[in-house]
Amino acid sequence: MEDPWGARPLPGVPALLADLARPFELVAVVSGRPPDFLAEVLGDPAGVELVGLYGLARALGGGEEATRWAGVIDEVVAEASAAPDGVYVEPKGLTTTLHWRHAPEARPWVEAFAARQAEARGLALHPGRMELELRPPVAVDKGTVVHALAAEHAGRLRAVAAFGDDIGDLPAFAAVDELTDPSGAPLTAVRVAAVDDESPHEVADRADLTVRGAAGAVALLRALAEAAATAGDAP
Repeated sequence: MEDPWGARPLPGVPALLADLARPFELVAVVSGRPPDFLAEVLGDPAGVELVGLYGLARALGGGEEATRWAGVIDEVVAEASAAPDGVYVEPKGLTTTLHWRHAPEARPWVEAFAARQAEARGLALHPGRMELELRPPVAVDKGTVVHALAAEHAGRLRAVAAFGDDIGDLPAFAAVDELTDPSGAPLTAVRVAAVDDESPHEVADRADLTVRGAAGAVALLRALAEAAATAGDAP
């Protein structure tokens, strides 16, 4: 895709998420995209938690610290205007991602630029699929979000599943293995990797189950929703 901001959920996904939220205690979309973007493309599915920027917005709130880091990211984005042709600079408010998917020969430039910016500005550097992201050095990731959401529903979870397709999902995979019930026993956990030809091998390696891309993940979630609905209708 030329513009990552052009990404949209597959047809029927918002309604599917709402269907899942009815029988299940917690359904969440945890993404590296900004919260406003998630709200725009998914709407407001009833009962679904939408968490953007790996939980950064939650962690920083809307105070002076968030404003300061947003200004730092704006400066990085401005300097990245010198990127070689084909490099896509994706500003996200509190983070920015540099993509070299359409200019693989520019990867060394992106890596060097991102390393300089991280060192000079005190930013954290996170790899992804043919991309590097610069973020404030706040100890949040998809794993800390999973722990926080589970804590909010403490004592009411019996099993958990995490879906992912990139390196940034590995902390969530690790987190679901660490969740316990009130007695301290581990929750039943399933990690699902949605893989395609560009998927980092680490994601499938850490998964209990693999499906083919986003369509495979949606098909599995739809089957889960249907099974839960059937079980709820049983006498």
